[in-house]
Amino acid sequence: MDAVETFAGLHRHGGRLAEARRLFPHAPTPWIDLSTGVNPVPWTGEGVADDGKLPDPEATAALEYAAAGMFGVAADHVAAVPGTELALRLLPVITGARRVGIVSPTYSSHEQAWSASAVRRVARGDMDIGGLDALVIGNPNNPDGAVISRNEVLVLAERMERRNGWLIVDEAFADATPELSVADKAFGRLIVLRSFGKFFGRPGVRLGFVVAGCGVLVRLKGLVGEWPVSTLATVVGAAAYADRSWHQATRARLGEDAKLLDQELTKAGFTVIGGTSLFRLATHERAEDRFHKLAAQGVLTRPFAAQPSWLRFGLPKPEARARVYAALRDCA
Repeated sequence: MDAVETFAGLHRHGGRLAEARRLFPHAPTPWIDLSTGVNPVPWTGEGVADDGKLPDPEATAALEYAAAGMFGVAADHVAAVPGTELALRLLPVITGARRVGIVSPTYSSHEQAWSASAVRRVARGDMDIGGLDALVIGNPNNPDGAVISRNEVLVLAERMERRNGWLIVDEAFADATPELSVADKAFGRLIVLRSFGKFFGRPGVRLGFVVAGCGVLVRLKGLVGEWPVSTLATVVGAAAYADRSWHQATRARLGEDAKLLDQELTKAGFTVIGGTSLFRLATHERAEDRFHKLAAQGVLTRPFAAQPSWLRFGLPKPEARARVYAALRDCA
C-alpha cells in the first residue's frame, strides 16, 4: 500500500482525528486539528439549550427568518437543511441536470454528488458553459480561497438562465466576506448554498441552508421531510444569526488571526498561495514531509493527493498558537 492509499481519508476530508491518531500513535496529545476551515473561537451565546423535544415548525421558521436576515434575502427563499453536505448531494435530484460543469479545483463532494451525471471540470479562467445543464462554483472557493466578484457571478447566472441551465454557488465560506454573496438574487435558476458551522465554529450542529426560488425549495422540502434540522440547530442557529455584534467582531478577528498565521507559515519556509480568513493554503516542495512532521507533533493539517506540494492550515485556537508555531519551526 502506497502513501496516498495509507492517508486516503486524510486527503479526502478534514477533521479525521481518529484516523490521524491511528496513523501517528506516538504523537503528543491533545491533537490540534488545523485540517478544517472552521472558526476556532465558536459562537457560544447565553441561555441556549436543547429542551429535548421534537423541532417545532415555528422554531424552524424562526431559524430561517434569522438566517435570511444575515443573507439579505426574504425568508421564504431560505430552507434549513442538516448541513450543506446533504443539500449538495440532493441537487442532482432537485434540478434534474445531467451535464454538469464544476469549476475546479474545489471541494471534492461536489464531484461526488454528481457522479451519476456527465461531469466536466471547468477552468476558473475559462468558464466555458457550452453544453452544460448546470455549473457549480465555490465562492470563496475551497481549498484555494479564490473568489469571483459578485457581478461576475450574476453574469454567469444570466448566461445559464438563458440556456435553461442552473448556476449553483457554494458560499460555505461567505459569512466572513458577505459582499461576495449573491444570495439576495437566488431566484429562478440560481441556487446558493450556505453553511452555519464554519463561520460560527459549530460544525457539529449540522446546519446549512439552501437559498433558491420557491419551486426549488418545495422539491427540497419534499425530500428532507417534516423535521429538516434538530431542535438544537433551530435554537443555536436562530440566536447566532441574530447576534450582529458578534458577526462584526468575528470578521475583524479572523482577518487578524489569518495574518498572524501567514507570518508564521512564511517564517517556516512555506509560501502562502491562497485561502480565506478561515483557512490558509500554502505550498512547499517538501509539503508531504512537513505534513508528517507536523502530525508527529500532534498537529493535523490538510494534504492533497492531487497537489502534493499543498498543505491547507486552519486557524489555531489562541491557546494553541504557541504549540503550532513551535511545531512549524521544528519542521522547517
